[in-house]
Amino acid sequence: MSATIPKQFLQELTRERGLLRFITAGSVDDGKSTLIGRLLFDSKGIFADQLSAMSRAKHRRATGDTIDLSLLTDGLEAEREQGITIDVAYRYFATPRRKFIIADTPGHEQYTRNMVTGASTADAVVILIDVSKVRLGDDGSVELLVQTKRHSSIAHLLQIEHVVVAINKMDLVHYDQAVYDRVVQAYREFAQRLGLKDIRTIPLSALAGDNVVTAGDRMRWYQGPTLIELLESLSVHDACHDEPLRFPVQLVARHNGHEANDFRGYMGRIEAGKVSRGDRLVVQPGGSTATVKDILILDRSLESAVVGQSVTLLLEEHLDISRGDMLASADRPASLLKTVTADVCWLSEDPLDLRRKYWLKHTTRQVTARVTEIDTLLDVNTQQKHPANALRLNDIASITLNVQQPLAADAYDAIRSTGAFILIDEVTHQTVAAGMIRRNASGMERFRL
Repeated sequence: MSATIPKQFLQELTRERGLLRFITAGSVDDGKSTLIGRLLFDSKGIFADQLSAMSRAKHRRATGDTIDLSLLTDGLEAEREQGITIDVAYRYFATPRRKFIIADTPGHEQYTRNMVTGASTADAVVILIDVSKVRLGDDGSVELLVQTKRHSSIAHLLQIEHVVVAINKMDLVHYDQAVYDRVVQAYREFAQRLGLKDIRTIPLSALAGDNVVTAGDRMRWYQGPTLIELLESLSVHDACHDEPLRFPVQLVARHNGHEANDFRGYMGRIEAGKVSRGDRLVVQPGGSTATVKDILILDRSLESAVVGQSVTLLLEEHLDISRGDMLASADRPASLLKTVTADVCWLSEDPLDLRRKYWLKHTTRQVTARVTEIDTLLDVNTQQKHPANALRLNDIASITLNVQQPLAADAYDAIRSTGAFILIDEVTHQTVAAGMIRRNASGMERFRL
């Protein structure tokens, strides 16, 4: 499912504290879609015609006059028939303090690849835990569901900055603080083994609305913020502003053939750092250097531009530059890699075949690659890594691969956009894996032409 975001909303995204992208994750029927519906409903983010359509919906699962809030995001007919989320649904709304883009992701294991898609651009993740499904042992033990662990592992791999653990359906355990405390303790122990850092926990009932937008009076023992207050307060610092320039070339713009001047501009989006007139750049992987002559955006010229802006760069020199090349800071270029070590989530129903070649798409560059070794496979239950000789759907592993042509890349830890890639099946053109390049740039193998 996709959503068209109004132009006016997009224009305001770059304003101070203007946007938080977050996803909901967790196991099946933990209440993700209902939670988003509650956020939109209680924050007055639903139009009257949407409410009317939900009340007439054929597959309403609510009784009486109660609104089935999950229908706001479960828009596919198959989702409404089965009562599950299949695709990633994006919704946006705003409060006086902040604007939000929400991705409602599936809980089923078979749709883990959809969850990875939604998480790839998120600043925060709200992991829901259905408190009624958690196994509470008489000996004090607590067993979390496998999908809760899987989605937490993916959030860690993708380095999502904030993790909000929403202990949902507290109404089913009579708002018992002792139950909440035991689940929170179990999750924190798991998160510590995993390596998650910024963990916020909150008890709530998405169906009843407790602690979502308003606190209510049934959990007075909880003195923290409501979910919306917590989301409004999360800081989002884009470290890419402080990194060296990374400008993957998307398109080479020429004049129409009837102009006297030989206009040649390089169009793309600044993925990290900033660029100014007069800056010295290096063209990667070729290695030629160039000087920025001008920066164009729409019908005007800029003195400088920063990460997130789509611009056209004009250079003083006439060089052979095409789509897939990277313009980078001359004094801090990206590493040129021929051998890549990465963590991947396998997204295909067909297992990895070490004998086959795949296409590797990295920024605007696509090259042929072959996986040479599966280093370790992650057990999402124990967080232990084991040797493996195969990768199957939803497996998370560390691999080594060789690329036919060098990549100008960074470690995912340093710059997410130039440290991420996907693998594509050459025959079916289906995306089979999402990967994150590991190791600091100083430890990466450099390819010399």
